[in-house]
Amino acid sequence: MFTGIITAIGTIREARQTGDLHAVITCPWDPAGIAIGASIACSGVCLTVVERGGVVGDAWFAVDISGETVSRTVPAMWEAGQRLNLEPAMKLGDELGGHIVTGHVDAVGSIVSAEEVGGSHQFWVKTPAELAPYIAPKGSVTVDGISLTVNAVEDQPDGTCHFMLNIIPHTAEVTTAGDWQAGSAVNLEIDVLARYLQRMQSLRG
Repeated sequence: MFTGIITAIGTIREARQTGDLHAVITCPWDPAGIAIGASIACSGVCLTVVERGGVVGDAWFAVDISGETVSRTVPAMWEAGQRLNLEPAMKLGDELGGHIVTGHVDAVGSIVSAEEVGGSHQFWVKTPAELAPYIAPKGSVTVDGISLTVNAVEDQPDGTCHFMLNIIPHTAEVTTAGDWQAGSAVNLEIDVLARYLQRMQSLRG
């Protein structure tokens, strides 16, 4: 379980097929604090550490990524050189600074527009039609692993929806949100509470 509060940006050092995709990700952590078998969310994808090494401030960990995971996440995100938002799994007693995030990507969305507004970055994001019922103003959504608040929603004639995010400069600096631009693909995870509410409403009907 995660909170969507990013603690570091990692970079894929290498990625190779070994049955599954095996990726080595560099990060600015202490390798002694990265446990084998631990869960780390990588741009919103919960992955298991199978190796680790390096030194303090220049660590690395390795993960195996199934074909199913690759097919459901942003195309090309698992290539060498790609930057990833990193978050270790939360521990009991940790502050829940964002919202409850499972690390299971529901769909890939796209950035419709990006502009600076009042010193912050404003993004409009397109989500597939199957996710549209779960996106609500002032609700939570996870984009590339980042816990964010939806500021506005515009339903589209084709059943998709566009939702608006305001990213403050600090968030843009410490996450990959600063790299987003119109046309960028992003991993989306809907709020788990919205998921259960939608299910309960469908059973009533």
